[in-house]
Amino acid sequence: MGVEIRGLSKFNQQMKSVPKLISKAVEGANGELVELVQGDAESNLASSVKHGSGELVGSIKTEVASDGKGKSTGHVWTDKKTGVFREFGTGPNGEASQKDLPEGIHPVYTQTPWFFPVDSVDQDLTALYGMFKITIKGKEYYKTSGQPARPWLYPALKSGTKDSGEIVKKHVQSNIRKGLR
Repeated sequence: MGVEIRGLSKFNQQMKSVPKLISKAVEGANGELVELVQGDAESNLASSVKHGSGELVGSIKTEVASDGKGKSTGHVWTDKKTGVFREFGTGPNGEASQKDLPEGIHPVYTQTPWFFPVDSVDQDLTALYGMFKITIKGKEYYKTSGQPARPWLYPALKSGTKDSGEIVKKHVQSNIRKGLR
């Protein structure tokens, strides 16, 4: 008595394609997650900036990198230093402010007030925030003890990835279904 298996060759070919299908699915899921985090970060900034130009919101960048072997990494960042100042705060005011920090992140804060030229900013910070002005050798400076933390990126990471398991599952299932037809 003989046994005949039909479609074994096609089945074997499909099984060989599964790792690549999963790798592509992970990359696609990562891309979706990066977009969610970026959207949440933009929303967090837009809803919390009273007097801004939109420069920080417009500076948010994203990237998804894949090694082609199933490992995919997503990045969401800004190259504007004001993004870091806003996230963690500055000076004693930043250190004292409430913030939820990722594990292993321990900012170090300047403990003394500092001055910066009035003409280095476009707005009147005395009118906006009540910042003290001082004149030194004929030039006006603002005096500050920093700003409180107003986290926008880490909360976006947490909210944007809360459904990551479901998003990865959806992409893997979809890619395998399409790829094994």
